[in-house]
Amino acid sequence: MKVLQENGTALLEEAEIADTFLTRLKGLLCRKGLPAGRGLLIKPCRSVHTFGMAFPIDVAFVDRDSRICHLVENMLPGRVSRHVREAVYVLEAPAGTFKAAGIGTGAKIILTKPELS
Repeated sequence: MKVLQENGTALLEEAEIADTFLTRLKGLLCRKGLPAGRGLLIKPCRSVHTFGMAFPIDVAFVDRDSRICHLVENMLPGRVSRHVREAVYVLEAPAGTFKAAGIGTGAKIILTKPELS
């Protein structure tokens, strides 16, 4: 799935979806990095950790109105986020993604479904 900013500009060219117990549990573990333009959408999700990870990430907590309600930039390995009650899903992206895009708390996120060939 592609993740867009409200103006239609791509924030992430491709985001994997973690929506089962196993995919949410695994998350980004055992990866050496996350390429630019790639990310992970975790749903449902109200908090994350980076134990066992080898690289920092940006974490956007998104509410039911598709707005970023909390943002953690450059979350280092071995950390735990706070519990974000209003979040319904989380977007994990390479560190620096949200700053480079100039978006922050309150920004609207648009999720596009992959087109079938």
